[in-house]
Amino acid sequence: MPGYQKITSKMLQVPVAPGAEVYSRRGAMLAYTGSVAFAPSTTAGQSIGGAIGRAVAGERSAMMHVTGQGEVMFGHAGLHVSVVDLSGGDTLFVEADRLLVHDASLQVGTMFMGEQGGVRGIVRGAVTGQGLFTTTLTGKGSCGLLSHGGVMELPIGPQHPVHVDPQAYVAHRGQVQNRLTTAVGLRELIGRGSGEGFQLELSGSGVVYVQASERKI
Repeated sequence: MPGYQKITSKMLQVPVAPGAEVYSRRGAMLAYTGSVAFAPSTTAGQSIGGAIGRAVAGERSAMMHVTGQGEVMFGHAGLHVSVVDLSGGDTLFVEADRLLVHDASLQVGTMFMGEQGGVRGIVRGAVTGQGLFTTTLTGKGSCGLLSHGGVMELPIGPQHPVHVDPQAYVAHRGQVQNRLTTAVGLRELIGRGSGEGFQLELSGSGVVYVQASERKI
């Protein structure tokens, strides 16, 4: 079966079939062909306990369970759409409001940001407005992500850490550690410097997805 296909930079066509169901952001269906059904989902493939944990953490967007046989076109608020394909064992770390659609075969979880960088991970959540938790997608399958202006993929290597504006960060995958770094000096304090006050440093081995904007969704 063909995978996710971008119709335009802001519209995604996703095949749906028995055994190949998806979860989508509620209200993101633009059109469909075939015999397809949409039902509100409170778990998006998680256990009830996991779903409650996500709700308590505030790391949850209203989702729909999409079943049947056909092709569905998705999009949201004119935002750009990017496709990420995960192989078995891969984990994608992404904010819940960035998720447009994902295969039901992917395992959904929630991770406390403090687990990646300790106190710095918590500070990152406060600075970026992303909160203290993030969503994880694990397994083999595909997902569609939302961004302002599209995303670029930057490789992260053992000797090649990547520094990202926290507001431009969208997602990452791989064996990656993150920490918030500061670059506040006298010039920044008096408003004459052009450097950013905070950067997100990602190190290890993997990929980070960076959007072409500092706007949040």
